[in-house]
Amino acid sequence: MAAPTLAGRTPPFRDGAGNIVADSVAEAGSVTLGGVAQWALIRGRRRTNPLLVILHGGPGSSETALFRAFNSEIEDAFTVVYWDQRGAGRSYRRSLDPAELTIERFVADLDELIDFLLARFGQSKVVLLGHSWGSVLGVIYAQEHPDKVAVYVGVGQVADMADSERRSYAFTLAEAEKRGHRGAIRALRRIGPPPHDYRKVGTERRWLMAFGGAFGLKFSLPRAVWRATRTPESSLLDLVRLVQGSMFSLKALWPALMAIDFRRDVRRFATPVVLILGRHDHQVVAEVAAAWFEELEAPRKALVWLEESGHFLPFEEPAAFNRALLEVVRPLAIGAPS
Repeated sequence: MAAPTLAGRTPPFRDGAGNIVADSVAEAGSVTLGGVAQWALIRGRRRTNPLLVILHGGPGSSETALFRAFNSEIEDAFTVVYWDQRGAGRSYRRSLDPAELTIERFVADLDELIDFLLARFGQSKVVLLGHSWGSVLGVIYAQEHPDKVAVYVGVGQVADMADSERRSYAFTLAEAEKRGHRGAIRALRRIGPPPHDYRKVGTERRWLMAFGGAFGLKFSLPRAVWRATRTPESSLLDLVRLVQGSMFSLKALWPALMAIDFRRDVRRFATPVVLILGRHDHQVVAEVAAAWFEELEAPRKALVWLEESGHFLPFEEPAAFNRALLEVVRPLAIGAPS
């Protein structure tokens, strides 16, 4: 990365003899976007592979370590850019002004990052992958800058937040009643149905996770986070940054996120679109995104269901998720006109 201002480390790619792969890239550091230093990690076995920019969820929840822990296989087929957005992960600073955390500012930051990457690698387009909150940024960016996007990939896609939150709350309350869990029933009835502020949504999410509405039965979030801290670029300090960034960003951005309704506002794409959804996702309800997908017009589009997953599908079914990127997304990226 050109002129990084923060120290970063990431291991190089090596061949069977232990030599660094000549055409590989493994860089970590910060780049200034919108006047703020923001951390990024760039890794790929061949720098001529398609660029894949990952937009993490949250808001404010860096997933760099999780993607590195569970999905590093994709670095053989893409040059992967892991970006900690303004106010998240290693880009979190106490000095940040919450008023600067707007969707428009994040999209502008992303545009600066993509321009930097296209110049750095001599390419004309990127594959844009948005998870959850990141899928909001991804859709808006693909609408505003289709000339820079080879494929848009939505994972745990936001489509209509108000509808999704209503369904999520109804699912959680129904599960509490079915299980006879008096504490959950009291807590959920106390906050009432949506719309919720960021504090109330925290209550709903806590019980949603407890009742299996956020991820499939085979997934343990604490184990996944612990595994993520064992990646070469990570430390336990990143857990602290994760909590700080999530609380800071969610408070600032939740009202704007709740106003998102792509079923009303986005009906067509000028780029290919791939959605990867978890069958058991009741957090950002998958059926809402699937209904939006059916209405979309796009040059090419594909919907991939992961049957054992909820909202954290890249880390719940990593093999199936990676396969979707390699077998569905990469051919579209290679075939996209420059």
